[in-house]
Amino acid sequence: MTFTKSEHPVRQMSVEAASDYARRLVEYESRGPGDTAGAMTRLEQRYGIGFWQLNHLRAGRAKSCEASLLARLRSAYLDLCERQVSKLQHQIAIEKASGDDTLEHLEEEARALAAKIAARKAAMK
Repeated sequence: MTFTKSEHPVRQMSVEAASDYARRLVEYESRGPGDTAGAMTRLEQRYGIGFWQLNHLRAGRAKSCEASLLARLRSAYLDLCERQVSKLQHQIAIEKASGDDTLEHLEEEARALAAKIAARKAAMK
């Protein structure tokens, strides 16, 4: 029995999700134009996701994606989100230290976002 691509929405969706995670990870890790290979190398070293796996997913050439790879990509993406929120919280703290008390609401939102990310990471384990 053969199946067409449209008959496997779960598999196709996982490849699309993995490609999206890979693109976002490379985009955020990149230090500017021309640093795609460097970004993928750093991601490979940090998260153990192969350079070529990232490249094929990022470029949309991957035909399949194992569940374990999707889980590692999602974990890496959540880690990236956590680092971004941490940077934001640091910037807010700097602004508050300089006397700007108008950032209370933003600080609360950043704290809530950090809690949501931590909950998602805990749910994955």
